[in-house]
Amino acid sequence: QVQLVESGGGLAQAGGSLSLSCAASGRTFSNYAMGWFRQAPRKEREFVTAINWSGRSTAVADSVKGRFTISRDNAKNTVYLQMNSLKPEDTAVYYCAAARTNWTPTGRNEYAYWGQGTQVTVSS
Repeated sequence: QVQLVESGGGLAQAGGSLSLSCAASGRTFSNYAMGWFRQAPRKEREFVTAINWSGRSTAVADSVKGRFTISRDNAKNTVYLQMNSLKPEDTAVYYCAAARTNWTPTGRNEYAYWGQGTQVTVSS
């Protein structure tokens, strides 16, 4: 089992920045690829970005490319999401997830463990 706890959500203005963290516990963090997903009201949960176990490979959704950056610190069992140039359409609950794999999965079904989510609201 892997337990994931997100933090850092909140309210930001359009054009602003927010940083999310996800702390993991339970199993060897460095064995897992980590991903961020988001779900807006009345919409499907969608992929945002992922990072492989070493941190050397990432995948990023087109909608956030150039604005969001994922990183990880295996010594701290933590994955981060830096969100810049925020837009109102970035408003959603953001979830981190863990996948027991060596690459950077983009599908929800590839992730076995999920956090409880943190709300991000961007005002125009």
